[in-house]
Amino acid sequence: MDFAFWGTVPPELAAFKDGLERALLQHGYDRAEEAGEARLVINFVDADDPRPFRRQNKSTFVASFWYAPDVPEDFVRRAYPVLVRALSNLSVCTVPDQEARFLTLEQGNYAVVHDGDDDSFFRQIVARLAPLAESNLVIENIWNRDLEPELWDGDEQTESLYRAGVKLDELDLLPAAFPIEEILSERDLRHVKRLYSIGGLSYGNLSARKDDTRFWMSASGVDKSNLREIGRDILLVTDYDAAQQAMVLSVPPDLAEPRRVSVDAIEHWMIYREHPSVGAIMHVHAWVDGVAATEINFPCGTAELAVAVADLIRVADDPGHAVVGLKNHGLTITGSSLDEIFDRVGPHLVRNVPMT
Repeated sequence: MDFAFWGTVPPELAAFKDGLERALLQHGYDRAEEAGEARLVINFVDADDPRPFRRQNKSTFVASFWYAPDVPEDFVRRAYPVLVRALSNLSVCTVPDQEARFLTLEQGNYAVVHDGDDDSFFRQIVARLAPLAESNLVIENIWNRDLEPELWDGDEQTESLYRAGVKLDELDLLPAAFPIEEILSERDLRHVKRLYSIGGLSYGNLSARKDDTRFWMSASGVDKSNLREIGRDILLVTDYDAAQQAMVLSVPPDLAEPRRVSVDAIEHWMIYREHPSVGAIMHVHAWVDGVAATEINFPCGTAELAVAVADLIRVADDPGHAVVGLKNHGLTITGSSLDEIFDRVGPHLVRNVPMT
């Protein structure tokens, strides 16, 4: 795997950059001749004016590193605009000789603390960075305009998605996404939407089984508290095309512009296919104490996150009624229906997700 540096390294991070490069080489990475050819780009930015690295390939992972004399008190609110304006997958606030604090698109944030050993510090940073950079997105969609007429206005399952979205809003479990339209210029917003195949920033998703092979799921970037329109707010997932690494959807034939399904559709597809007893799945940015959780905070929409979650569901006492944690992220919950999930798990949900 190749890596490259981009941007202007501030004087305060000159030694940090050298140490990070050594650790990446020791980890088995190679220096790319051109940044555009690298799988991992380390972009050094000014937090007040972050200049993006404009990748052309979805598989390129960009981590934006920026200097601070101390970690900001309201770290997420300070770091998230840096992450988005730099068009990056990861934002890393770097306090030399003290810590590197990570922030993901899902608002996961955690620190690698300097323990007095420089080599150990940089190895730990690479150990947290490498699995994310090496993960593979599955976010493409294939729309077939073949949805049965009797489903154009939805059914009992889509009504259950609507009810669940309203409940999430009532329980304050739809954390406000950062206003991406206000953070990015119109040009950069178009670039992000094209590159990541998203409609906007949105947290959480819902799905309900339609039959043996199909399931309804909330769309990407929509208001989860108002899931109404078929093909726009709610999509019917019919299959996964492995050759194209794309989710296959069925939409009404006259729908002018269908939305994309949630980026977590590949995870839900794996679970439904393996466990016929699962009738619904809910993903929320909340927590339940004592749950088993993934070991690595893979990004949303990656095959690696889907496999990690599916592995935990498989070994649960009852895969059809399981609650598993996504590290630094939230929960995936299975049940016989979305109503049943709320009745069973709702009283135990806590808003704050532990960050480690």
